[in-house]
Formats: sequence, structure tokens, C-alpha cells
Amino acid sequence: MAAFRAEIAASQADNEELRRTNEELRRGLQHAGERAVDERAPPVSPRARPMPFSQVIMDTSLPTTSLGLKVTFTGVEDPEAHLSAFHTQMMLTGGFNAVYCKLLMSTLVDATLEWFVSLPNEHITTFDQFATLFREQYLVNRAPTRFLYDVFDIKQYQGESLKEYLNRFGVQVVRLKPKNEAMTVHAFVKGMLSGPFSKSLLRFYPKTFIEIRRRTLAHIAADDRVTEKHGLVGPI
Repeated sequence: MAAFRAEIAASQADNEELRRTNEELRRGLQHAGERAVDERAPPVSPRARPMPFSQVIMDTSLPTTSLGLKVTFTGVEDPEAHLSAFHTQMMLTGGFNAVYCKLLMSTLVDATLEWFVSLPNEHITTFDQFATLFREQYLVNRAPTRFLYDVFDIKQYQGESLKEYLNRFGVQVVRLKPKNEAMTVHAFVKGMLSGPFSKSLLRFYPKTFIEIRRRTLAHIAADDRVTEKHGLVGPI
């Protein structure tokens, strides 16, 4: 009887050892299969949430030379002016389609960022498409169309210095881009308040806006010297 019990115990021990061996082999095969799958298809990190950009754009890294853009869009600015400022700063950053998309997105704040994330998932595939959607969304904010003859609406205000008028007029000339130099000169002289300098321009009429700028700055410098000289002479 004792021998029979010993034989049963030995058989159970062998079965337990065989079970452990089979379990280790099964685990080994499973691990090897999982490792093979991992090697064949590297895992793709899932998106934290749906995004309007395509996966190609999302997977593109920003260049290490990217600079922090100094423009933001809150939803009340002119979209064309914003895109112009964006392109100007991108000249320093460089990049291509996907980089432009990500950096333009970084300029959106508040409600404009909410508009962006509300777009359909993976809807945007190119920067041109993104820029078009942006323009259409904020079309109402575009500045009214300017015409060349608007330059005649620029007038020197009462109390406005000659320097201030020159600078303000110059800004509008850049925006309007008048191609007729004579029209620009006539508009500047016509918009000035009556005074000694305006009369000198009428006597010796300038031919170009560059000449106007040169003569205006010379007149301002002369006035400053006179003012400084009078300030040095006072009651003792």
C-alpha cells in the first residue's frame, strides 16, 4: 500500500511539473507572437482628441529653428492683415505646408481657437485650405476696399504737428500705393493747414513725395533750432 501511495505521489508530481512546463511554453510563444506583431507594425500613438488637421500634419514636427510668433488673432482683426503679418514672421522661421498649418493655429486665441477645434476631424490637409477657411470665417472683419483717390481724404488736424501729419500721410500712402506721384504731392499740399510752410510749398511746388519729406524734415529741424534758441534766452 505504501508503495502504491508513493507511486501516485510521484505521478502527481510529474503531472504538476509537466503543467508548469506547458504553461511556461505557452507564455513564451504568446510573448514571442506579441513581439513579432510589435516589430511588424510599430504602435501609433492615438490622438488625445479629434483634430481638424490630417494625420500627416499632426505627425510633422516643428523645426528647431521655429520662433515664437508675435501675432495673435482674437476674432475682431482683419484676417488678411493677420495673414500678411503671419507670412512676414514666417520668413524668419521657414518651414513648409504642415509647419505653416501648426504655427497659424498657434496664433488663434479665445473664440477663434474654439472655431478651429470645431472643424471636422482631419478636415484640413493643406495650408492653402486652412487659410481659405480662415478668410471665409472672418470675412466680415476685412477692411473696406481702398481707392487711390482716398489719399485726398487725408487732412491735417487742428493742433496736429507737421511731423505727425507727415507720418500719418506716409502710412496711408504705403497702404493705398498711389502710382501717380503728382497726385500724391497734390493731396499732401491740399491737406495741409495754411501756414508759412504750406505757402513755401505752393511757391516752389515739389515734384515728388520724397522731396516733400526732405523739405518737411528740414523745416521741422529749423523750427526746433529756433525754439531751442529762444529757450536759451530768458529773463535773468
